[in-house]
Amino acid sequence: MPSDLLQRPERAAPAASRTVPKRRTRVFALAEARWAAAALVLFLIALPLQLAGAPAWAWGPLYGAAYITGGWEPAWAGLAALREKTLDVDLLMIVAAIGAASIGQVMDGALLIVIFATSGALEALATARTQDAVRGLLDLAPTTAMRLADDGSEESVTTGDLVVGDTILVRPGERVGADGRILDGASDVDQATITGEPLPVAKEAGDEVFAGTLNGTGALRVKVERDASDSVIARIVAMVEEASATKAPTQLFIEKVEQQYSLGMVVATLAVFAVPLAFGADLTGSLLRAMTFMIVASPCAVVLATMPPLLSAIANAGRHGVLVKSAVVMERLGQVDAVALDKTGTLTEGTPRVTDIHPLESSGLDEDTLLALAAAAEHPSEHPLARAVVDAARTRGLAVAGMRDFTSTPGVGVTATVDGHTVAVGAPARLLDGNDDTCSARAAEVAAGLEDGGRTAVLVLRDGAPVGVLGIADRLRPDAAATVASLTALTGSTPMLVTGDNPRAATRLAAEAGIPGDEVHAGLLPQDKVEAVRRLQARGRKVLVVGDGVNDAPALAAAHTGIAMGRAGSDLALETADAVIVRDELATVPTVVSLSRAARRLVVQNLVIAGVFISGLVIWDLAGHLPLPLGVLGHEGSTVIVGLNGLHLLRDAAWNRAAKDVR
Repeated sequence: MPSDLLQRPERAAPAASRTVPKRRTRVFALAEARWAAAALVLFLIALPLQLAGAPAWAWGPLYGAAYITGGWEPAWAGLAALREKTLDVDLLMIVAAIGAASIGQVMDGALLIVIFATSGALEALATARTQDAVRGLLDLAPTTAMRLADDGSEESVTTGDLVVGDTILVRPGERVGADGRILDGASDVDQATITGEPLPVAKEAGDEVFAGTLNGTGALRVKVERDASDSVIARIVAMVEEASATKAPTQLFIEKVEQQYSLGMVVATLAVFAVPLAFGADLTGSLLRAMTFMIVASPCAVVLATMPPLLSAIANAGRHGVLVKSAVVMERLGQVDAVALDKTGTLTEGTPRVTDIHPLESSGLDEDTLLALAAAAEHPSEHPLARAVVDAARTRGLAVAGMRDFTSTPGVGVTATVDGHTVAVGAPARLLDGNDDTCSARAAEVAAGLEDGGRTAVLVLRDGAPVGVLGIADRLRPDAAATVASLTALTGSTPMLVTGDNPRAATRLAAEAGIPGDEVHAGLLPQDKVEAVRRLQARGRKVLVVGDGVNDAPALAAAHTGIAMGRAGSDLALETADAVIVRDELATVPTVVSLSRAARRLVVQNLVIAGVFISGLVIWDLAGHLPLPLGVLGHEGSTVIVGLNGLHLLRDAAWNRAAKDVR
């Protein structure tokens, strides 16, 4: 039975129903973070001592400890990779750091160690937080359920012990314990965690319900149709884990050639050392030339050519409300050429609002009087649609009369006495059942028109006679249409709408946002959203998914890049996504994509600069005699140049320019 205006019990806690219970790994619970922090502290103590002219015995051991604490893990990983016949760039960096120390450049080597240790710690933290969110998702489903025996007796059992065919009792305000079908009862069920629908859905005998969804005011008897391991909520967990594990390993541009560069540098360094020895050169001179070669050929400048532009773009985006989780993500954002958008909470505000007020001519009421009458009857209710009616009356500054004798009937609506009149507010199909007079026919016609337009129709009766119909719908974000247009211009194709909401509501809202009907995919479960994304990827597209709910998490994980709306986003979506829109400003999505493309252009520019410096210094060292101090100066100079060049994207002007480019 449809029931759109039922009072929700206080214990139902609707705001909490859409979020995953928090399980947060502490930063320093990770060994990688502890070692990186120790290396950083030691480096920061040693550096000012060295710069102040303190004796080497004061700062030398500190640098040595920084080498050990920050370098032993990547060194061990690099040696493990060598056993697999793979040369890891981390090991190369450790060798370069040791080589720098061996010829007196202890600080340079320690800095390289600290950078790599910190990067590894951040990667470990991101992985742990995602795993926390996936495990926490299982807490949405209750651990126990009330099983009904054939004789009508009740038994509390763990949900894992339920088998297909069991019957369970779901009381008002409880979460459904298993996927199944209603045998008896009627209620509104909040299933936003599964489908993303913004409003509770009316359920009656014969309808399907999902584990982890929140029951409203009616009691339900549900026949279990799936084992706990095969429930929709369990499959969401499995899909997130699978998508995260099977997504191709992400690499920065420079890392794509790390094997070739690493091998080439090792071979070249050995050759620079061995060849002169073979022709009679002295050992010390050959070793000095080889170490100089290793310093000038080391990829420090190349690494800094890549990182500062991306990190600057991350910092700039963060100041403007977009949290990009890593340099890899910032690089990938600029590669997207297709976009899939969720509806509720992403394109829309996620809060139902009164959009239409239609007093019937025979009632003698105007819009304000009709709204005030409905608000008076709805005032005690905590249902989202009831709140929308009351909020609309308050927004208009209407005086809401007192009421008494309030009742809420599952499957029908609410009834109250207002100014001596009996006022009923609820679903038209139920309140008009059996009435065939002219007034009722007109009310049914208005309600049908609203529902055809994707709105929820709410009928108002006064003393049993229809007096008007209200239309309620989720409202499009003010910047949604502009965002869709900008994303279309950036990617060359119109974004696709993927939603679990009904097709009529989805099509209406898509039209308002500028998304054509053939790009609207409605009524989707989480696995259907993943399939829609993978169909695009199978055509060679790099898909950006923007969403906010638990039901969006598998698609966010499977996509080339995922962005979550931060204000109302579920913990799972926030942890699974690669970036988070902290302030819920949808228009920042195309801007951050444009900023990423600017960062990628700057990376290429810096790589050219670094390549020119490295090539020149290497040729000088091989063809002539490059003094070590001059080699270090040239190496550090190139590093400083590309580093400063990359900082251009820190300025607000870079964000403003990116925003202007997408308009």
